[in-house]
Amino acid sequence: MPIIDPHGREIRYLRLSVTDKCNFRCRYCRSDGKTTRLNDSERLTIAETLRLVKAFVSLGVERVRLTGGEPLLRPRIMDLVNGLGAIDALEEVSLSTNAYLLEKKALPLKEAGIRRVNISLDSLDPDRFNDITQGGDLIQVLRGIDAALSVGLNPVKINMVVMGGINDDEIPAMVRFARERNVLLRFIETMPIGEDGRAIMGHHVPMKAICERIQKVFGGDVDFMKDFTCNSLSKKGKTAGDQREGGGPARYVHMKGLGIDIGLISAVSRHFCDTCNRVRLTAFGQLVLCLGKDGEVDLRTPLRSGLSDEALQACVLDAIAKKPLRHDFDRYQEMAPMHRMSSLGG
Repeated sequence: MPIIDPHGREIRYLRLSVTDKCNFRCRYCRSDGKTTRLNDSERLTIAETLRLVKAFVSLGVERVRLTGGEPLLRPRIMDLVNGLGAIDALEEVSLSTNAYLLEKKALPLKEAGIRRVNISLDSLDPDRFNDITQGGDLIQVLRGIDAALSVGLNPVKINMVVMGGINDDEIPAMVRFARERNVLLRFIETMPIGEDGRAIMGHHVPMKAICERIQKVFGGDVDFMKDFTCNSLSKKGKTAGDQREGGGPARYVHMKGLGIDIGLISAVSRHFCDTCNRVRLTAFGQLVLCLGKDGEVDLRTPLRSGLSDEALQACVLDAIAKKPLRHDFDRYQEMAPMHRMSSLGG
């Protein structure tokens, strides 16, 4: 039986941040380049992480996604992946990554049980990519994407955060890239996360404008503008095991002329809180109940106090009983700086 939150939503998906460290400093994520000023002893060990995940799985969580920071920087990451693979009731383990280290790790990850990957890619121009990530190497990331495809991680999802005046002119190029590489492209609205959340919202492009850009370039190949704006866009036609599935917030449309699907994640302009099925656990053992609302529940302290498995499960249930109905992104001008994306993995 799944966990039911106070608003009747089934919680089946855990996003598990395994480190707050990253080798990129993306401007919408960690613009100052700082990491959390905590001791390594405050981060969960592999054994502690696995025990918490088992508590969630025993309560009905079916999917776990490893995030960061950059999860491939986590020491002993393969031990963690192998440990997750040994949890019988866990249906899927996936990974979000910037792909910089993926070229050499794609095959071991696949063999250890990672089924699919989400890869952040906000520009196809090397200089612009370097600027957005403050030091990232586009060529190395593309090698990581190709490695994921070659070993059969399926699907490879490419996430582009669209920022007005920064990379929104590359929307058509990204669509063509997705067709050429046979990857699943998702456009994501900029969100007011982190210390610079208000500033980055100056580059916010609503999903309606993103859709209009695609329609302008590809014309009759796209028919989702009306559907999207009238709140009827759905996953109509999806079947069990559809490669687009993953328990996440994207809504997908099919571009017939190009033969590809496009994912739309409109966290700000058209929220999807009523179908939220996820919570986030930080590398420090804090349970984040909503990406767009402050407030965390400490699970590390009770975990380290020697609780029984049953008592730990009760702590998880008590925490999820505090999950809010929706985020406050639409009131970002009034919001105090919230979580850093770098500690949550999105």
